[in-house]
Amino acid sequence: MPVSLLQLIETRLSDHSPQRKLLRKLRKRSAVAMILRVREGELHILMIKRAEREGDPWSGHMAFPGGRMDKVDDHGYAVALRETSEEIGVDLEAAGNCIGRLSDINARPQRGIFGMTVTPFVFRLEEEVACEPNYEVAEVVWIPLEFLLDTDNRDEMVWEYKGLKMPMPCYFYGKRCIWGLSLVMLDELMDLVEGRNPLRPAWRR
Repeated sequence: MPVSLLQLIETRLSDHSPQRKLLRKLRKRSAVAMILRVREGELHILMIKRAEREGDPWSGHMAFPGGRMDKVDDHGYAVALRETSEEIGVDLEAAGNCIGRLSDINARPQRGIFGMTVTPFVFRLEEEVACEPNYEVAEVVWIPLEFLLDTDNRDEMVWEYKGLKMPMPCYFYGKRCIWGLSLVMLDELMDLVEGRNPLRPAWRR
């Protein structure tokens, strides 16, 4: 089952036409790595919990390894490789393969008017790796994909923003809350696996 699920994802990604956001050239760019690996007989996806840092809008959030494009990066794929190496010490080119990418997501601007465009790249690991988190990462977590596909595990949280309280979909994996941009990426990946699910509504696409 886990290998066939991974093969299904690879097949669906090869036929997938990810969306590229308008005005992406005017926005700041970033990229993340969504890393899949069969572990202990089950397909898992790697997530990180970001360290609590003042001034970081995603401080303490569950996320995927990644970050902003620097002048040394030729494209988003290079960003995903570099940031994964820096944040968790994993060389994706040596230990795995990129099997596709998902749609661009626009993050709300922290300043200015254009905000940031985030591009997710999906990788499969061919071997077990030892993660060595840097100061930006509090924890590396492998989450079973079956847990995320089970809509009974879908939950809700309240996000407070500029005095407003808004209910948001999420997953609680232990005490870890998965929501926001990371959930958007996961939802697109899960839609590729099983199609749109009414219990997993398209809340931000």
